[in-house]
Formats: sequence, structure tokens, C-alpha cells
Amino acid sequence: MHPQPDAELQYLYLTTTGRKSGLPREIEIWFVAADGRWYVLAEHFRKAQWVRNILANPRVRVRIDGVEYAASARVLDEQLDGAAWRLAQELARKKYGWGEGLPVELVPEAPV
Repeated sequence: MHPQPDAELQYLYLTTTGRKSGLPREIEIWFVAADGRWYVLAEHFRKAQWVRNILANPRVRVRIDGVEYAASARVLDEQLDGAAWRLAQELARKKYGWGEGLPVELVPEAPV
């Protein structure tokens, strides 16, 4: 069963692996949830270091509401993933009043 966090939660903690250093890199970031997946938006699109890390290695960790999950991350493509792209941005606009970034889909696995 995929986790469905409380809609009131504002942030999750995303840990990527540094593409050059190989070290864990954690950020705190707004998120939205839909269909057992979490979506985060990159304000600076593919210029964001964490997005570049995901492009190099999609295996990530997500900590949300005190629970850490192994997950896979995928940078969405506006054409190929249009429905998910629009959903993530729309949910972010409703939750935060902002949804203009590059959507990244996080698919959680079992808690670690």
C-alpha cells in the first residue's frame, strides 16, 4: 500500500545522491500527492542541482511525516507525461498558490 500523507503536511525531505560527489544531498521541498505518488516542483527546472542528481541517479530517499521511504524519481516530460505534469502543477497551485515549476514524480516503495 502506498502512503497517503496528511494533506496538511507542507514539506517532504528528498535525498538524492550527488552526481559528482556520490554523497547524500537532502533538501526540504513542497510536495503534492496523487494516486500513491508524490510530486515536487523544481522552480529552476533542469538547472536545479537536485534535478541534475536525479537525472544521473533516480534512486532517492523521501522522508515525510517522520517516515523514510526508498523511492524512484522521474523528471516529467511536458509532452509525454502531459496529464501528470498538469495534475502536479494544478495540485500545487491549489495547495500553495504556485505551480509553475518542473514536476518530478516520486514513487515510494517500502519504508526503510
